[in-house]
Amino acid sequence: MANTLAETLTDSGLIWRNGVPLRNLCHWKIGGPADYVIEPRSAEEAAAAQRIAREANVPFLVIGHGSNMLFDDAGYRGVIIKLGSRMSRCRFSGSRVRAEAGIWAPMLARACAGRGLTGLEHIVGIPGNLGGLLYMNGGSLRQSIGDAVVRVDILDGQGNIAAVSAAECDFSYRHSVFQEKKSIVLGVELELQQSTPGEVRRKMLDILRERREKFPLDLPNCGSVFSNEPRLYEAYGPPGMVIEQTGLKGARIGDAELSVRHANFIVNRGRASSADVFALIRHVRRKVLERTGFLLHCEVCYAAPDGRCGRLDAFL
Repeated sequence: MANTLAETLTDSGLIWRNGVPLRNLCHWKIGGPADYVIEPRSAEEAAAAQRIAREANVPFLVIGHGSNMLFDDAGYRGVIIKLGSRMSRCRFSGSRVRAEAGIWAPMLARACAGRGLTGLEHIVGIPGNLGGLLYMNGGSLRQSIGDAVVRVDILDGQGNIAAVSAAECDFSYRHSVFQEKKSIVLGVELELQQSTPGEVRRKMLDILRERREKFPLDLPNCGSVFSNEPRLYEAYGPPGMVIEQTGLKGARIGDAELSVRHANFIVNRGRASSADVFALIRHVRRKVLERTGFLLHCEVCYAAPDGRCGRLDAFL
């Protein structure tokens, strides 16, 4: 089967590699080899990659910059479809912007700033691609990318390229319909507001300055590990504060460590394994539950070697 799939990929004209170390495709720098990695250059190539994986009856997973993903030390026995710089075009029309899923979020934010468009300042420091941001309805400063969405271009479960409205996306805090329907996000149309380049850039510089002061940007990490649940926030505060007040800041298992700068970040001190991260997350959840009665939920996703993928706490 492996030889047949390799031959099919070669004949397809797609850009692909085999045996790719997944630690090179994610921010945590953790993960064994993927059987195949495909890098589409268009929506049509993304559809072709999905079809080939399905016809070969092998699991497939769509990723972007790997900023919110934990891969397993054993790797991934299937096809990784990476939407990256080969699918990162954007174009502007007045206050609207259309962008492909592979564009890096800070690059899109800066392109908007150059045109004096405000509304995406909050994503300037998020080191992920637009597709993943839409999938998670990500953002910062208690804002979300879904706030600006007009429509999203998707590849649906039947392999059809379609567009869905913002209402159909069912955006809520760190949630979108794509997490249930497993549609592949290909691109988006956003509605922003007119400001001035200088004013937008000043806001961005303030955000980046604050991130440098608060977050451990010097070590591999996936960003915030635990989600900021409203009920927990009202009772005890954000997850980082709760973890710190539980006495866990700096806790370490293997080379996975709760950052001494921000306790909602797990950093890789050198050779952390997926098992180290799992063990540390279990420890944190247990201790916080004992102290507060709240069970922390993960923002970060996990890809199992057998092809399953979802929020990490679903695998605990």
